[in-house]
Amino acid sequence: MILSFSGVVFLGVIVTLLSRKCGLKLAHAMVCALFGFYLASTAIAPSIHAGSQSLAGLLGGLKF
Repeated sequence: MILSFSGVVFLGVIVTLLSRKCGLKLAHAMVCALFGFYLASTAIAPSIHAGSQSLAGLLGGLKF
């Protein structure tokens, strides 16, 4: 749960930065969000979740 919440906050910050700095329109961000909601209800959602968990584990294991 913490990973998904922090992921949502992180992606929200990225969308905000892109909308302010790179010209991402609010309509484009809304379409991306709707696409994500619809994608979450498809059969590929478990694969996406497993991939994001694997990436989070990889990034969490990095030592600087």
